[in-house]
Amino acid sequence: MIATTSTAPAIATTWASPAGATVGAAGRAPVTSGAATDALVQVRGVTFAYPDGTVALRSLDLSIPRGRKVVVLGANGCGKSTLFLHLGGVLRPKAGEIVLDGEVVRHDRAGLLRLRRTVGLVFQDPDSQLFASSVRQDISFGPLNLGWPEARVRTAVDDAIAATQIADLADRPAHLLSYGQKKRVAIAGVLAMDPQLIVADEPTAGLDPEATVRLVDLFDRLNAEGRTIVISTHDVELALAWADEVIVMREGEVIQTGLPTDVFQDMAVLRMARLHRPIVLETYAHLRHMGLVPEDAVPPRNAGELADLINCNCARIPED
Repeated sequence: MIATTSTAPAIATTWASPAGATVGAAGRAPVTSGAATDALVQVRGVTFAYPDGTVALRSLDLSIPRGRKVVVLGANGCGKSTLFLHLGGVLRPKAGEIVLDGEVVRHDRAGLLRLRRTVGLVFQDPDSQLFASSVRQDISFGPLNLGWPEARVRTAVDDAIAATQIADLADRPAHLLSYGQKKRVAIAGVLAMDPQLIVADEPTAGLDPEATVRLVDLFDRLNAEGRTIVISTHDVELALAWADEVIVMREGEVIQTGLPTDVFQDMAVLRMARLHRPIVLETYAHLRHMGLVPEDAVPPRNAGELADLINCNCARIPED
């Protein structure tokens, strides 16, 4: 079930490096590409068009590696939300298939039940997800519909409440909560079903900095338990610092996948996807051009790593 031991994170001005990573001129602990990891989900040739004729996905192919933190990037209208609705079983492909843990997803009762036991979908707007009269009742809805016995449902709900740190909200009406509180309740409702994969559509949108840090900390803890986390975001700084792998979409297609430091230095891809290079990498590029960091230095993923890199390089410069 859900691990609940945690302390509230300190609010930082930059995203933290991965736990245990070595940063600076010596380099970061290597992160392998998703291609080398066994896939939890594969999207194969998926095409989808809405009733008005808008084609949202075009023969889409991608793979989501098991146990990783993945960020999906792209401009509004590129197909991110439509992809997530397919992963959660809300939409059905017009063509192609989705393979979950080696088995093609069937859109019958048994197939969708299997999907929803494995994949937890968090909508961008929490008001689309919350409907019960109290927070605890809302979180209970999913486990009850999975047919779990009452004792298991109660334990799952309590664990989800503890993991998302919303014990003070448990008996309040969901419609009276703040936007950030509603987002945490929506995530708790997903966690209560104990999914292997959590798919969250722009989970940090509309949150203040402190709420964003707490949410990212929660995703880190869930990933440390072995869950696969997939989010979409327009925050390139977050994607650079947090993701193991990024997927870039444009007009319903995947145009690039890879390590964040690699993808964010591909200016052609960034222009195609209407993205900008994170300020950390922009600064790093200027420093390399000025000769202030080595040409072969490992690209930094946050301001702390960039500062360490500069400090290490300055320590090598002999005094006059």
